[in-house]
Amino acid sequence: MGTPVLIYDGDCGFCTRSVRIAARLPLRARIAPWQEADLAALRTTEQRARHEVLWVDERGAVSGGAAAVAALLRHCGFPWSVPGFLLSLPVLRAVAALVYRAIAANRHRLPGATPACALPPERRPGA
Repeated sequence: MGTPVLIYDGDCGFCTRSVRIAARLPLRARIAPWQEADLAALRTTEQRARHEVLWVDERGAVSGGAAAVAALLRHCGFPWSVPGFLLSLPVLRAVAALVYRAIAANRHRLPGATPACALPPERRPGA
């Protein structure tokens, strides 16, 4: 597969702002909004990309949501790899997944949000 790719919702102001922060990390990866990415070549779907941030690693394995954030951090090297590793531990992974889902469901209420951040009811996590 080659270079890892971080895929996010380019229509969401909160997501775009979050990715700008991630771009400041020592990240050796491509960053692409799902609206402009070749999702089939990245072995994922629009439905999944609409639902959560995605990390496609060097081998083409796809992680989503909190697992994608953890993978991104692990990829950045020390010291960022430490929280990435911690978020991958079973207990913290479960907590991180709950926190991610809460943020995703309420991203339209968070700083940097735009009206496009509001998910329609059928796209909200748990729907």
